[in-house]
Amino acid sequence: MWRAVWALIGASIAAFALAACGAGAPLPPAQADAAAREREQQAFVDALKPRRAGKPVVAVLALNEGTEMTDLLLPHAVLKRANVADVRIVAPRSGRVNLYPALQVEGAQDFASFDRANPSGADYVIVPAMIVEDDPAVAAWLKQQAARGARVIGVCSGALVVGHAGLLDGRRFAGHWYDRKTLRKRHPGATYVPHQRYVMDRDVATTTGITASVPTMLALVEALGGPAKAKSIAGELGVTSWSPEHDSAPFGLNMKRGGSYLLNKAAFWRGERWQVEVQNGADDIALALAADAWTRTGHVSVDAVSASGPVTLRSGLVLVTQPAREASMRLALSSSLKPVQQLDRTLCEIAARHGQARRDWVMQEMEYPGPVPPDCAR
Repeated sequence: MWRAVWALIGASIAAFALAACGAGAPLPPAQADAAAREREQQAFVDALKPRRAGKPVVAVLALNEGTEMTDLLLPHAVLKRANVADVRIVAPRSGRVNLYPALQVEGAQDFASFDRANPSGADYVIVPAMIVEDDPAVAAWLKQQAARGARVIGVCSGALVVGHAGLLDGRRFAGHWYDRKTLRKRHPGATYVPHQRYVMDRDVATTTGITASVPTMLALVEALGGPAKAKSIAGELGVTSWSPEHDSAPFGLNMKRGGSYLLNKAAFWRGERWQVEVQNGADDIALALAADAWTRTGHVSVDAVSASGPVTLRSGLVLVTQPAREASMRLALSSSLKPVQQLDRTLCEIAARHGQARRDWVMQEMEYPGPVPPDCAR
């Protein structure tokens, strides 16, 4: 056992050292140019507008063994809610997709059956972060879809998957702050763009960290359904803007955050197993954001529980559940809060339970700029 413990700690130290030493040159300051941001947003929307007649087909790519939870659930749910496209989750194998850092879903379509039903390919492929970024089957299928004309959107560390498919070379890109050095090293002919939540270059888009999926999907909704539709969905999510505006400078490892990172990775003996009770029609987005945030504290794992077995979420996706346990902490979701408001409330609760430093680390991992409400008064 202790050999595994020290191996984990050693790997964590090595990861921190690589990240801390790999920040590279300081980022230029973010420019407060509202007109430029508006032009970037409009150019992104224009680049995503449909090119073929009929309802667009959107494939949310997944790896069965492990796909980032919010990266997958949020784009799928937003596009389903907007009803502007035919949205499928597509993976090497049909059926179950294990999500990380929590939950499992059923309903993925395998590559072969998707290709038979869509011989011309998808119109858009959304690429979440995956537990294995260089899976050969995923890379080959993604490259094939791009060759058939699909616009590709790499969400968060999905940029690493996009890169392995050969789709970042020579392009401008964003990506999660933690991947910045890796992406630059692997793609020396590509150009990293700081201070933008999303970047598009010749049919390939990339975004910053996990929560960038919110403005990016709203921009896609605008491209497919118009600004009124995007505004309506934004209101349901609890946001007012889907601008690319972003200050990248606060996001990254320093010595203080690095210490928190190591403690998170080494503190496995303090883990609490929580459960979130779900029912048919539960909001995928609020569930994903809250569960993602709590599990990234390093103190909590989250299981979905239901007395009735598998649950169909609001998007139509089937969530795998297990029976409830006695004397287990509950992750409570409020039906009165919109999804992004639920995230804000969750961050406040994390600060109250584990301290502001831990809340700030979760915001780092999710690359969430806030603002966080000053208190959690109901």
